[in-house]
Amino acid sequence: MTPAPSATAVELGPAGVPAEARCDHDSMRILPRLAVGCLAAALSASGCGSSDAKRAVSKQPAASPTQIVRAWADTLRRGDTAGATRFFAVPSLVSNGAPPQSLTSAAQIRLFNESLPCGARLVGTERAPHGFLIATFVLTERPGPGTCASGTGQTARTAFRVRRGHITDWLRVQDIPVAPATRV
Repeated sequence: MTPAPSATAVELGPAGVPAEARCDHDSMRILPRLAVGCLAAALSASGCGSSDAKRAVSKQPAASPTQIVRAWADTLRRGDTAGATRFFAVPSLVSNGAPPQSLTSAAQIRLFNESLPCGARLVGTERAPHGFLIATFVLTERPGPGTCASGTGQTARTAFRVRRGHITDWLRVQDIPVAPATRV
């Protein structure tokens, strides 16, 4: 009995092996070397559990509360409310002239950042009790909805508490005007 002809012709090589199944000996010699090289590169890049790699990461200094507040303000001033949201812990406590409220999701924190009509440039900080940092800002316009309008150029102060690299408390505090110089 003769086999039925197939719909596609297959080219047969020596010993009746289909041509696409034949070994290309040059590439077969290169593939194991390539695989070993890639594996070695991946292991060396990951540190492969070496204590030197872990030490190098742990020696990087953690950002200070001032650096985190400055980075948040710079990000918000560029109009990047999603980026500004990443500086907050979940949950966070916020108050912008109203009773404090707890924000329990990243979406709520983003809405809070979007509600701030002004951008801000950090111009000073001072330590306060209970781990707070009082930040003084000069208000600016920023991309996004709303306008800073008459607030532009004015100062604003906010009490921040930063834990584990994230803002946990954002509380607007009274802006204390600079007393005019008195003549004696």
